[in-house]
Amino acid sequence: MKIYFACSIRGGRDDAALYAELAQHITDRATLLTEIFADNKLTADGMNKPSPEIWSTDIAWIHEADAVIAEVTNPSLGVGYEIAKAEEWSKPVLALFRGDGSHKLSAMIDGSPNCKTVRYDTLPNAKSAIDAFIKAFSAKSQIER
Repeated sequence: MKIYFACSIRGGRDDAALYAELAQHITDRATLLTEIFADNKLTADGMNKPSPEIWSTDIAWIHEADAVIAEVTNPSLGVGYEIAKAEEWSKPVLALFRGDGSHKLSAMIDGSPNCKTVRYDTLPNAKSAIDAFIKAFSAKSQIER
């Protein structure tokens, strides 16, 4: 199973350590296409590449992915765009939102019938949500074969 992990980059890297933990958890269970996004060295300036190249690379990864897992606590236009593309291409999407009261979840993500939103309060809860999402996707894939 190939996973595209989406998280805030230019929208802010305050949760970079959390992203790294989630990315490692995904890597232990599936092929993670976007390990670079969880790199603590990545700043809010993003990758040192032209925007069209970043767009092309990310779109190719989303297209290649079997599913998308997005940490959506820190608002990000890019993550919203990536989720929309995944939905357009009928890819399962898990949106993880840390409900600590410091942010508000976008109604477009929360209200989407094609995006499973999970509110979590601890890292183990987020990891459990990832495990359940991957297990459900794997079971569905087995049935469709």
